[in-house]
Amino acid sequence: MTKADEAYVLLAEMIETGRLSPGTFHTESGLVDEVGIGRTPLREAVQRLDRDRLVRIRPGRGIEIPTNSVEDQLRRLEVRRAMEPLAVALACERATAADLARVQVLAEELAGMDELESYVAAVRETHRLLCEASYNEYLADAMTPLQGLSRRFWLAHILDPVQEVQAGKGLHLELLRAIVDRDAEAAQRASIRLNDYLVDFALGVASRKARVGSRSVPGY
Repeated sequence: MTKADEAYVLLAEMIETGRLSPGTFHTESGLVDEVGIGRTPLREAVQRLDRDRLVRIRPGRGIEIPTNSVEDQLRRLEVRRAMEPLAVALACERATAADLARVQVLAEELAGMDELESYVAAVRETHRLLCEASYNEYLADAMTPLQGLSRRFWLAHILDPVQEVQAGKGLHLELLRAIVDRDAEAAQRASIRLNDYLVDFALGVASRKARVGSRSVPGY
């Protein structure tokens, strides 16, 4: 992994977890201090983050962390719903024995997880292994930012971490176990169910926002 890759991963995780808040602006020098990586690799990382819609470079203003609306999330999930079934089918077909061993270990670890932080790390690793096992770098490049931004939305709007971890864990375990079994149809069904869960979650966020908005309007 190059220094630019390291800077990309660090900044993407900071955006995902909210350490870099939506709507805020940052300078290149400030981010250099934040991640402890030199200016040249950081600049390369920021340019890649901009291409992936994780940041927006605003000439004269700095580096903006974009907002993350329900509408944005639903559009992302439309694309994920089309791409991830392809990725899991390719993983079932192309994964090596070593790939499947890593997926099996992750599934075993995930089954015993209850804490949000460890669960999020496992979800991140699930996405990474899925991209690797599909052996299609173009698909992986398209999926990775969508997955990160989807996790960011989910993390920003969780009300009951225990409930959400249990719900999401079951869906991810279903997906991982199907890949270990090289059962492409089951893996694709699990992928769609996971997407449906994320859509329902986003619609729930929209519903809560609508209720809060209606209470703020006189006469409601």
